[in-house]
Amino acid sequence: MSAIPKPVTELVDVLAAMPGTVAVVLGGSRAVRSDDKESDWDLGVYYRGEIDLAALSSLGTVFPPGSWGRVMNGGAWLECGDEKVDVILRDLDVVEYWTRRAQEGEFDRDALLGYLTGIPTYVLTAELASCQPLHGSVEAVPFPPKLAAAAPQVWRFCRSFSLDYARMHARRGNVAGVAGQAAAAVMEEAHAISCERGQWVCNEKRLIEAAGLSSLNALFAEIPNEREQLLEWIDLVAHHLGAHRKF
Repeated sequence: MSAIPKPVTELVDVLAAMPGTVAVVLGGSRAVRSDDKESDWDLGVYYRGEIDLAALSSLGTVFPPGSWGRVMNGGAWLECGDEKVDVILRDLDVVEYWTRRAQEGEFDRDALLGYLTGIPTYVLTAELASCQPLHGSVEAVPFPPKLAAAAPQVWRFCRSFSLDYARMHARRGNVAGVAGQAAAAVMEEAHAISCERGQWVCNEKRLIEAAGLSSLNALFAEIPNEREQLLEWIDLVAHHLGAHRKF
């Protein structure tokens, strides 16, 4: 775990003291030691019931619970000395609900800015497996066998659907639509592979690389313009993804 600067540790104390807080954790790239000089600090606040964020109002921009949707919830963008800190709120009742669903092999996907294929609800469970407790404690669980069995089928249905829509765009000569749907298909296959392996995924930043699909990046540098060539290009992407038939 990265050494935590004093301004950030002082913020941890502030977060821990907020009414409603159960635990404060270090998340993101610094928790898994994949950070670089551009990385900020991600602090997760797990709370039960209601959370009082008044202590953060003077430190930056605060987003109350629900502002970012039912999965991402809310948080704050803060500056502590020279450090940029993202505070992420997590309602423990919600986390525990989606963890139980994940253990039964069930999940939903919600639209969320920054997520090409949507955020799967099991991300809330994945975060617990990668974060580092700084105050209090929250229970992490291993990747559920039922999720490993069921989720790849869901993601590959989505992958094939995306490829089919890419072909629809190709027939209309819509290169941007082709690129968007094909990129979604790659990400969806990457999710399927990660689930098959029982590997938790918290976001899409390194998902393609982790799934062993980096070679597909070269194809996206060679997207053609003509209708027939676009259709052939999509078939090539589909072949690399193991999707040999149209949806």
